[in-house]
Amino acid sequence: MSERAVKIPGPDHPITIEEKQAHVIVSVAGKVIADTHEALSLKEASYPAVIYIPRRDVDMSSLEKTSHETYCPYKGECSYYSIPAGGERSVNAIWSYENPYPSVSRIKDYMAFYADRVDSIDVRT
Repeated sequence: MSERAVKIPGPDHPITIEEKQAHVIVSVAGKVIADTHEALSLKEASYPAVIYIPRRDVDMSSLEKTSHETYCPYKGECSYYSIPAGGERSVNAIWSYENPYPSVSRIKDYMAFYADRVDSIDVRT
């Protein structure tokens, strides 16, 4: 684990957040929606790692916030965004913990994309 990685203790549900050493580009309908060199990787329990992209590197003008919300007991309240250019497939394609719990505060102002609701999430190392 890198010196900038954060591990949240918890024997039943560990969460590790670290810098993703890659260039990440998300595209929908032929348009780049996100482009960053500053992504984070969040590994939660036995789930696959999820890439979180800084909001400042997301084309927010291409998104619409939806009324859909969920709750995670480990991260907090979660908001969702759709990408109209992607049509029905891209409804609630993005999630964001806008006020995450202190233990995962590093993902505040970051967004994650469902891989099956966008055309591509290109990770170039």
